[in-house]
Amino acid sequence: MMTFDHFQILRAIGKGSFGKVCIVQKRDTEKMYAMKYMNKQQCIERDEVRNVFRELEILQEIEHVFLVNLWYSFQDEEDMFMVVDLLLGGDLRYHLQQNVQFTEETVKLYICEMALALDYLRSQHIIHRDVKPDNILLDEQGHAHLTDFNIATIIRDGERATALAGTKPYMAPEIFHSFLNGGTGYSFEVDWWSLGIMAYELLRGWRPYDIHSSNPVESLVQLFSTVSVQYSSAWSKEMVSLLRKLLTVNPEHRFSCLADVQTSAYLSGVVWSDVCGKQVEPGFVPNKGRLHCDPTFELEEMILESRPLHKKKKRLAKNKSRDNSKDSSQSVNPRALPGS
Repeated sequence: MMTFDHFQILRAIGKGSFGKVCIVQKRDTEKMYAMKYMNKQQCIERDEVRNVFRELEILQEIEHVFLVNLWYSFQDEEDMFMVVDLLLGGDLRYHLQQNVQFTEETVKLYICEMALALDYLRSQHIIHRDVKPDNILLDEQGHAHLTDFNIATIIRDGERATALAGTKPYMAPEIFHSFLNGGTGYSFEVDWWSLGIMAYELLRGWRPYDIHSSNPVESLVQLFSTVSVQYSSAWSKEMVSLLRKLLTVNPEHRFSCLADVQTSAYLSGVVWSDVCGKQVEPGFVPNKGRLHCDPTFELEEMILESRPLHKKKKRLAKNKSRDNSKDSSQSVNPRALPGS
């Protein structure tokens, strides 16, 4: 059985929706991974148990070259752990904040790579619901990988999702519509809308609609029917026409699968098998030799953390000897995590 002891902790790199993240090395194979961990008590207090189980349930069933894939999951008395692909190129939000100027060629490749990922998720009946720059991680070569299935949902044949879920500036109009009017719900098309918003933002540095988390839902439904998106005259006509198809308010007319985007003139020259094999060179390559994350995480972990991960072994051993002296024969096993 896989446990925390099979890994060596190398350094803390950040916080995600699933607790904290550090770089680890598997002791036997020396392979490096990212390990996400979350305190179980906190998880219960924040009422996140269902989300965590659903994320695990989804991640255990999927694997794709442009996703951040799950390799192992397990738990101990304190924490739950997920061991996933390690991607050291940073997320696209980080690079936007560093004022990276993304060229059309670069964004074109992201669109292709994400189209393959989303098309795969669609084939697995999964709506991601949170496609945005924060959730796209680059590998060291600069290829894009979709992460964070914290609010993803599985929809079986003909079902529709209805929950108001996502990050407002990236959420498709029909999600707000459905929430307000108790309409027919929504489906996979919402992820392709988010892809369009993100592509626009990467090219331009800001989003096509001025939406913030504080905007009331009512005003947003109004917005989509009144505001028309302004495209830059500097962009190629073909790119604009593809973005228009992704940012189509009516989901029935929106591009929402791989076959759709493959018909676009902009992507007519793409050799999709090369994209799949990461044979197409990304236009933007993250700086080698530096971690693309905020250095404060490591400091926090060492200074502020009341129960730092690297002291876990000692702590748990101490707890055990305390329990044994109290005679812990009446202890009840916590329900095991799936896949543990």
